[in-house]
Amino acid sequence: MTAWRDRLSTQDRERIEERTHPDWTAPMLATLTDDRFSDPDWIFERKLDGERALCFRDGDSIRLLTRNRKDIGETYPEIVDALAGQACRDFVIDGEIVAFESGRTSFARLQQRMGITDAQEARESGVAVYFYLFDILHLDGYGLDDLPLRTRKSLLRHVLRFEDPLRYTPHRNTDGEDFFDDACSHGWEGLIAKNADSGYHHGRSRNWLKFKCDRRQELVIGGFTAPKGSREGFGALLVGYYEGGKLRYAGKVGTGFDEAFLTDFRRRLEAMTRKTAPFDDPVDEDDATFVTPDIVGEFGFTEWTRDGRLRHPRFLGLRRDKEAGDVVRETPDGS
Repeated sequence: MTAWRDRLSTQDRERIEERTHPDWTAPMLATLTDDRFSDPDWIFERKLDGERALCFRDGDSIRLLTRNRKDIGETYPEIVDALAGQACRDFVIDGEIVAFESGRTSFARLQQRMGITDAQEARESGVAVYFYLFDILHLDGYGLDDLPLRTRKSLLRHVLRFEDPLRYTPHRNTDGEDFFDDACSHGWEGLIAKNADSGYHHGRSRNWLKFKCDRRQELVIGGFTAPKGSREGFGALLVGYYEGGKLRYAGKVGTGFDEAFLTDFRRRLEAMTRKTAPFDDPVDEDDATFVTPDIVGEFGFTEWTRDGRLRHPRFLGLRRDKEAGDVVRETPDGS
């Protein structure tokens, strides 16, 4: 029996099972909630503002994949190098890739790497990235899904060597409410509360909960308005979410863009134009140009209005790790 299995209790040894290395496994997703709490049976981790990724190492083969199975190894070659340098040669791990700006994780800064698909260009980009690991799902021919979270995190810390750009995701026990207040005061996005005794569920679960300091929503881009005055590119993006198979209109977003994005993204949108609106709801914009709804963005906002529009929205960045058809309106204690 290998050393890491010797570390398990008799009960936990019965919870693991021999498995071939998986080609793919869906990540566990947290449910948004407005109910902040403290509980000795839960742990609380910082919610990182980055790109979710799973690493599959099977001998010399290392695949770094987004949650919608896009290979991002060429975008983050230094992370692949660090994973290749591990003594362990058969594992599946879960984590978040981040970049920092003024001591805080910055999705906007990470965007400068996310658009790069050449490894050498990525290394020379000047944008340092880090892979914060928080779970391990497969190890040395065994599936770990049914182990308690605390046990999985202990194994993760024990079997891998953590040197930059690989970092272990720390957590706090019990005191979720105080930790949440600290997180918001430091300008973090929020916390992830996790049931410490739970297994790994491949999909959305209430055993992982999101405590958000501000409101964010992934939305599908379905059009844009014309620029006005000295502005170039476009005026605002027209965005929406899916509900019952229909794309519902959530309003327009005209802030959060820099000049380079305005002009570059306009060219990308021009190649996607269509004559009819993709939204099921009417769009009251005389200068609207509609596009095929294939691109997902992330947006901050203050609240939802009664008619399902975003109030005071701002653009945060594009998301490549989620398919447009999977974007739904995120509600507390819902999907």
